Amino acid sequence: MIQIDDKIISEDVFAENFVCNLTKCKGICCVEGDAGAPLEEAEINILAEIYPKIKSYLRSEGVEAIEEQGTHVIDIDGDLVTPLVENKECAYVIFDEKGYTKCGIEKAYEEGVIDYQKPISCHLYPIRITSYSTFDALNYDVWKICSDACSLGDELKVSVYQFLKKPLIRKYGEAFYNTLTEAAIAWKQELKD
Repeated sequence: MIQIDDKIISEDVFAENFVCNLTKCKGICCVEGDAGAPLEEAEINILAEIYPKIKSYLRSEGVEAIEEQGTHVIDIDGDLVTPLVENKECAYVIFDEKGYTKCGIEKAYEEGVIDYQKPISCHLYPIRITSYSTFDALNYDVWKICSDACSLGDELKVSVYQFLKKPLIRKYGEAFYNTLTEAAIAWKQELKD
């Protein structure tokens, strides 16, 4: 583990390679799983506020699920998450003409309708953050359905933290990312020595 300020980072974030390979997985991470995407406390108000603006971007099944369950729900572990459509895909998921998943929130963001890109947990995947009272733990989440992303990351030689540069900066700022990069370089040098 590496500590930067009040963040503890798993060395897997440096050691493992990862680049989403949508041509292989088609965004199955938005469909698979036993709960919706994890949400931060502040995001529940954001989702409630932007819902009227993004509603037209969503599928009718997603709209129905949100209007029945709410813009967020609490899962069986007591965590805040996005609602699901019939216990399958995230209610905010849309599908393109090739059957690839896309986030309806992100589509509205890309078109300038809202200034919120998507839940940070989605943007940061495969890093999962666990917040404690005095620190955040950043861990690499291994999920079988992402094996093609691991293979592509290996092929391109892109570490998890490099792949997630934009969302890490979105979450913690550029200074943190620069320090993280320095820590990764030092960590890799230590392995060589």
